[in-house]
Amino acid sequence: MPSKKIVCLGGGSMYFGRVAIPRLVVAEGLAGSEIVLYDIDVERTELVARHGRRLAEEAGTGMKVRASSDLADAVDGADFAISSIGGVGRSPGRVYESPVYARDMLICAKYGIYQIIGDTCGPEAMMMAFRSIPVYMDICREMEKRCPDVVLLNHSNPMAVICRAMIKYTGIQRVVGLCHGVQSGITHIARVLGIPPDELDVVWIGTNHYHWFTRVCHRGKDLFPELKRRMAEYEHSKKEKMVAKLSEIYGYELAYADNHVIEFYPFLAQLPDGKSFPYNLGEEVRARHGTLYEDFELKAEPETSEAERREWLRRYEEELQKVTLPEEPSDPVAKYWFHAAENTGSLIEAIALGRREVYIVNIPNKGSVPNLPDYAVLEVEGVTDSCGVRPVYMGEAPLPLKGILEKRIAWQELVVDAGVKGDRKLALQALLLDEMAILPEKAEAMLGELLENSKEFLPQFFGKGR
Repeated sequence: MPSKKIVCLGGGSMYFGRVAIPRLVVAEGLAGSEIVLYDIDVERTELVARHGRRLAEEAGTGMKVRASSDLADAVDGADFAISSIGGVGRSPGRVYESPVYARDMLICAKYGIYQIIGDTCGPEAMMMAFRSIPVYMDICREMEKRCPDVVLLNHSNPMAVICRAMIKYTGIQRVVGLCHGVQSGITHIARVLGIPPDELDVVWIGTNHYHWFTRVCHRGKDLFPELKRRMAEYEHSKKEKMVAKLSEIYGYELAYADNHVIEFYPFLAQLPDGKSFPYNLGEEVRARHGTLYEDFELKAEPETSEAERREWLRRYEEELQKVTLPEEPSDPVAKYWFHAAENTGSLIEAIALGRREVYIVNIPNKGSVPNLPDYAVLEVEGVTDSCGVRPVYMGEAPLPLKGILEKRIAWQELVVDAGVKGDRKLALQALLLDEMAILPEKAEAMLGELLENSKEFLPQFFGKGR
């Protein structure tokens, strides 16, 4: 069996400690491989590495786990890389809990845009991309010298933008984004139909966080008419009201919850205030952000004290100690239905061993959806082999979906170009192309505030050392 080097970028993330490393160390096809954790937060990364070694010893696959604070050392000769990078420095917790993210949300609200998640569309997602892109560019430049043929699996958002930036502007070409929206959507329609999800043959069209099912079959029988009938009678949850209405109008089934899908439309820029969310989404906002839009004050966040950091690290280690080894299914069908975060080990193992298996991935279109741009990063089925992942043909996008997706793809391209070049004019063009566009004078003022808010993370816009 091949021994591989797998580098975990953003290795101090709980994603690696809780999900990726446990899945990797039980993969028998990767026995004897080395996992290297790289992160700018050395202390947190050492914690994850220590618990990774504990899990590797329990798994008995001879896997070696270590931490590195040296990027060149971490990526040198890597066969695979897994990224989970938020682009907010050493801020504890997830990017969605960081002060810079919260201030972005408030700045957007000040100009009449009330985002809910902000990791895929709108000005908040654009800023998330701008903060992450320089980090990814630096990593890829080092990889070009030390592991140019690496297969890089990205879990960070905005997924399509980050993947496209690496593919367009660096020599690292085997980039694969992993999410879970399609799996969740298929599971939902299987529940409605009363059929096990692994018995359905489904085709969809879309980009990350925005997919439409265009075909649903069971043992050769077209179930789309039956699905439409049952969906019309189905008691949708509070998180699916808008999705259900849009599915009825378009004639295809949307595969995501309202909180993500609404950001592909102009509705959040049409609200009179931060309390008037449609489709019960106010509850979602309060659950995620508390009274963020009701307090409406831009406050400077105090620096985390050393005592607070110590306490945070203590709780972090307690969570790591709870992690146990998973059961890894050998059946490719079962692997397909994994949450994408959990199938990283299986996907790497399939490529390392040259096994042809099918996964749901975010990769360049390359004809999978022939009436959308070839370069666009779409969420499709992909077949593994020893060279990486190739897209499966998904069919043409129906006209209304084609229009929405082409605009979204153009927005992604502008954000990529602006984020790499530090070009404010391109950034402003992206804001005006987005569905949540506002008047150009207001958009320009908002952009200035958003860039200033993230100044320490934006060397491409402000210059290094400024």
